[in-house]
Amino acid sequence: MNPVIERFLRYVQYDTTSCEESTERPSTPGQLVFADVLAEEMKALGISNVRSKNAYVYGEIPATSGCEDQPAIGLIAHLDTAPAASGANIHPHIVHYEGGDIVLNEQQNIVMREADFPALAKYRGHDLVVTDGTTLLGADDKAGIAEIMTAADRLLHEEIPHGKICIAFTPDEEIGSGADGFDVAGFGAAYAYTVDGGDLGDINYESFNAADLKVKFHGRSIHPGSAKGKMMNALLMGMEFHRMLPVNENPMYTEKYEGFYHLEGMSGNEETAQMHYIVRDHDRARFEQKKDRVRKIAEYLNTVYGEGRVELHLTDTYYNMREVLEDKMEVLHRAQDAFRACGVEPYSTPIRGGTDGSRLSFMGLPCPNLSTGGANGHGHFEFASVPEMETMVEVLLHLVQPME
Repeated sequence: MNPVIERFLRYVQYDTTSCEESTERPSTPGQLVFADVLAEEMKALGISNVRSKNAYVYGEIPATSGCEDQPAIGLIAHLDTAPAASGANIHPHIVHYEGGDIVLNEQQNIVMREADFPALAKYRGHDLVVTDGTTLLGADDKAGIAEIMTAADRLLHEEIPHGKICIAFTPDEEIGSGADGFDVAGFGAAYAYTVDGGDLGDINYESFNAADLKVKFHGRSIHPGSAKGKMMNALLMGMEFHRMLPVNENPMYTEKYEGFYHLEGMSGNEETAQMHYIVRDHDRARFEQKKDRVRKIAEYLNTVYGEGRVELHLTDTYYNMREVLEDKMEVLHRAQDAFRACGVEPYSTPIRGGTDGSRLSFMGLPCPNLSTGGANGHGHFEFASVPEMETMVEVLLHLVQPME
């Protein structure tokens, strides 16, 4: 078995699901366990200056002789998995795909259907790592970790010229706080790449601008039998708030560069209710307009129901990294050359989300995102392509070699 797949199958056994409700950092103890495992493995490989703190793991591979003047390049992946589906007790297996549906779990009748996931067609002829359909796989982003570690292993044991390479694995990317404790200065790279994408060849240098929106509604509860003219139902106030958002600016109706308001959760009763949204747009001006809209809706409802009945908490979480990277396109061109050297024609799509690189770019570390060969992330139908993961190792090896 190829070392990258062996590592990947081993890594996904660690439950590193992050938790947005946690006040701890990292948000879950499993991330600390896996961080320590990675740190020990990095030391065993011979990676230098390995250090781990709060599930941030760093290491370095010194430049080879004659390449000391090359810019230091960073490779980054995150060790947590999304809380949208279970990351515990993962049972991966490899299937050879020749088209049609994939039975993940015969006993529970869990089937990945090509009709539901038409992109499966491009993987015909591939070996795919899949789950038993009861958990996510963890390719997002343990595929990226496995690819970086396998490339590092080869760089340390084969005669491949390269400048200084800085490696980092981060916690809590899936809940938007992966860059919170990142030591940019100590990392030491001139620029970096997150290896946290999907289809082979995709290089992302555009992300959403993003905000977190929590809306709290303060009602007045009273027995419904005597409620006329007295009750203020906080749940209905929340429904009224939501109805004033544009119906078509919803993730299920948007694609490409189209932004949205996404209702992630709601809870409460007549007395108090809460709604949690994420607000997204690639264009900064439209992003600001979206935030202004929710403020105006809250102001309007407070004039209707009384001041303070609608409480708004709106926080920017990251911005479109294109604002930084469009002036540093040599970083993108280096990645394009690496893909082409491996027989893969690169392309770029806007991320309909964000990576650690979205924030790191604004923290002084230009950081586009590279593919991993994973697909269907954050759900029970997640899978990874064995040949694409193997190719990504070769891409990383070309990426760090001196440019001609």
